[in-house]
Amino acid sequence: MTTTAPPVIEAKGLNLVFQTADGPVHALKDVDLTIRKGDFVSFIGPSGCGKTTFLRCVAALETATGGTLTVNGMTPDEARRKRAYGYVFQAAGLYPWRTIAGNIRLPLEIMGFDRAEQNRRVERVLDLVELSGFGKKYPWQLSGGMQQRASIARALAFDADILLMDEPFGALDEIVRDRLNEEVLKLWAATGKTVGFVTHSIPEAVYLSTKIVVMSPRPGRITDVIDSPLPRERPLDIRDSREFIEIAHRVREGLRAGHVDD
Repeated sequence: MTTTAPPVIEAKGLNLVFQTADGPVHALKDVDLTIRKGDFVSFIGPSGCGKTTFLRCVAALETATGGTLTVNGMTPDEARRKRAYGYVFQAAGLYPWRTIAGNIRLPLEIMGFDRAEQNRRVERVLDLVELSGFGKKYPWQLSGGMQQRASIARALAFDADILLMDEPFGALDEIVRDRLNEEVLKLWAATGKTVGFVTHSIPEAVYLSTKIVVMSPRPGRITDVIDSPLPRERPLDIRDSREFIEIAHRVREGLRAGHVDD
């Protein structure tokens, strides 16, 4: 993605301190980051480093205690009210008493779309995530990977320009994870959305991203930002290429450096 693309998410000197019974916890410290339109940005770092916290700040689920953060030029809370993003959590979070189509339709119902438009959008996103024909099934009738695809479809249903994904494939086995990584890349190519993606997996981060943000242990700081030279079309076997291995090595070194600095 060229640097001429407009910024979508901008953080400058971002800090977040949680006040707890045991004293303050510094979750994010002096985070500077620009995510541009159409970027696929992965956040990687050890548990508790602030990856998810940063995503939650973007989504107005947490409030920074210092610095600035804008989403489409607005505050995160303004962007939330304008439905600027869809959010995919670690667990699919589907209601068991609703069909897959019913789960996807729920945010559209809340937003007041008429029934015909709901049906059109549900059909479109089911096709996008390769779940056409499964709309009348219930979550318990689908595999874990299919449930997570349904969760992605729900986040896509109201067609926000930004997709925030908090380690959506972490609980899946490697074979399913590889398949969903391929599908997410196809989805990103088809929709042109800006994606923020949290992961603990170095290969996943390198395979998916145009930009990789490496974070340190708490307090969460950015130790490296890697602009990927890999082509947008990426077969799985690109992971055996020299370029891929070199990027993975740099990510690993960034993670190690963060521990040393800490």
